[in-house]
Amino acid sequence: MNPLLTSLTLSEWSPDRWQRSSLLYRLAVGRLKQWRSDSLLMSASEPLGMAIVASVLVVAPFVSTSLVGVLLFCCIAFFGLLTLTDNTRFGLTPIHTLVMLYWAVSSLAMGLSPMPRVAFSGWTKLTLYIGLFFLAARVLRRSRLRAWAIGVFLLVALITSVHGIQQSIVGVEALATWTDPTSSSAESTRIYSYLGNPNLFAGYLVPAVGLSAAACFAWQRWMPKLLAIVMLLVNTSALVMTYSRGGWIGLVVGGFVFTLLLVWWWSDHLPSRLRPWALPGVVGLSVATVLLAVAIVPPIRDRVASMFAGRGDSSNNFRINVWAAVIDMIRDRPILGIGPGNSIFNKIYPLYMRPRFSALSAYSVLLEVTVEAGIVGLFSFLWLLFVTTYQGLTQLKRLRMNRQADGFWLMATLASGAGLMAHGLFDTVFYRPAIQTLWWLLLAIVASFYVPHSPEPESSPATIAG
Repeated sequence: MNPLLTSLTLSEWSPDRWQRSSLLYRLAVGRLKQWRSDSLLMSASEPLGMAIVASVLVVAPFVSTSLVGVLLFCCIAFFGLLTLTDNTRFGLTPIHTLVMLYWAVSSLAMGLSPMPRVAFSGWTKLTLYIGLFFLAARVLRRSRLRAWAIGVFLLVALITSVHGIQQSIVGVEALATWTDPTSSSAESTRIYSYLGNPNLFAGYLVPAVGLSAAACFAWQRWMPKLLAIVMLLVNTSALVMTYSRGGWIGLVVGGFVFTLLLVWWWSDHLPSRLRPWALPGVVGLSVATVLLAVAIVPPIRDRVASMFAGRGDSSNNFRINVWAAVIDMIRDRPILGIGPGNSIFNKIYPLYMRPRFSALSAYSVLLEVTVEAGIVGLFSFLWLLFVTTYQGLTQLKRLRMNRQADGFWLMATLASGAGLMAHGLFDTVFYRPAIQTLWWLLLAIVASFYVPHSPEPESSPATIAG
């Protein structure tokens, strides 16, 4: 591998080497391991950790931010307890390294913010989400616990989707102006389920669609497989009924990535003369499907046409004005930004906003990261995405060699992450708790598959027939 690529992907990074030489590791890890060996409670520590992670997924779509924050704090506390009593390998990965780099840059941005006390609240939220990542990456290394956590999320997502479809059937009033009133789709019912906003609901469903598609392959018995098919159909239908353009983009991008990975996974089973045409065929079929849907379904055609209407669409015009103001904010503080969180954004944005275009965030993940943590923060965030993708694909190759069914979960996780990022490029919902918890869970799932350079043989891999 090219030395630069090796450095960027942290391919030769060794957690064992760091653990042997780090004073911090020796002081923090395993100090109470004797107590753990005698504790009945800690004998079930990993299932308990999974239950805490699952509790976040259960309540996130239904409750206030405060309760989610309490559960996220429980994640940090329990991870700290696991660390102090750890009697096995700590499980650090290159993804952990980049997560900590992004947190460190955000911490520096908070400290140098023009309003550090205001930025502290945003930094606290980021720290809580990262705590969820650390605990989930720690306890989901066991295949069974990972499958249970994903299953809990899929069941909760199914409940929200059924409620959303019910809204479509009986009709529901919009809680805000979500559609340009002059467009032909202004009278369409946009469902939002328990989340209160169709764009937020659509973003929540992007990983639900991807992971339910994976469940169709990963769940082996026919009853769970039938349930997975129902989940896929219901979640996809609900996402379409949100009429969220960003959600549709996420659905298309996530579905395309998942399909590509599936074709690659099974490419060895194709006749040799068809293998070179497999990936081009997927690309062509995907493009044809999207074009056909746009051509024959009027609501989809109207919403897609509005994406290219420029300032002629009120939603587009709003975003363009917000983006222009945010770019001015970045220009004034380009290195480390204004500090993390929507609280500091709401204090400073009014100084730059165009008249009548107030906003709660930058309406774009990349712009939001840059305005909060500057160019340094954007670089660390993009590096995190790059390393996560590389590590995910690397571990997927390993799983493919042994035909392990867990590979389907990893494919769906990578596809869902791509879909969420595609949605987040043009919307503000990425930073809401219901989606932020899913985002950090997806990163944790990828990290949970990591195997160091000299792995010990896995005891009981889940395999599937050739």
